[in-house]
Amino acid sequence: MSFQGFTEKDFNVFTIDGLEPRMDAIKTSVRPKLEELGNHFAGWLTEKTGEDMFPHVAKHARRKVNPPDDTWVAVAHNKRGYKKLPHFQIGLFESHVFVWFAVIYESPIKSHFAGLLKEQKDELISHIPDDYVWSADHTKPEVSVQEEMAEADLDQLFNRLETVKKAEILCGRHFQKNDPALGDGETFIREVERTFETVLPLYRIARQAEEE
Repeated sequence: MSFQGFTEKDFNVFTIDGLEPRMDAIKTSVRPKLEELGNHFAGWLTEKTGEDMFPHVAKHARRKVNPPDDTWVAVAHNKRGYKKLPHFQIGLFESHVFVWFAVIYESPIKSHFAGLLKEQKDELISHIPDDYVWSADHTKPEVSVQEEMAEADLDQLFNRLETVKKAEILCGRHFQKNDPALGDGETFIREVERTFETVLPLYRIARQAEEE
């Protein structure tokens, strides 16, 4: 794979004013890299999961006025879409790159998935590394770091996923834009592979929730 990594120019697209100018910059600078990553990891995740996985690059087509604050590629087990499905994401805000597993608000399995997460909470806590992060909203850059979370914090996250219609849950890693790994394509690919390998148990639990 020839991925060259992310540069300051990629993060600077989010400082451009106006929907059309920012989208033009995203399409020119960032989207080709996300497409490359999506194609690579669709194949990689197909091997890891035993399911056919497909990349979906964010198009931001519903936006009419406000420019996007982030952009991403998602990989899911359906060629037509990903938002209702458990999936994997690679993307960036102005400040960082995110790499994680996600179940977002459109998913119909959230309540059942939350119940399974509660049942396996102790195992999950011991499996997820301290520097990994959790999020309850994919549209916001703020996250909770595993190392700084009490068991009650995870309970709250899981309970919200079970009971709140718009709830979401995401788990993975943030790479700040000055992280050297982002500038080296091969290093970044290895880091993403390691991250997805770590969150694969969450994906498998979510697929169990889909099938039950």
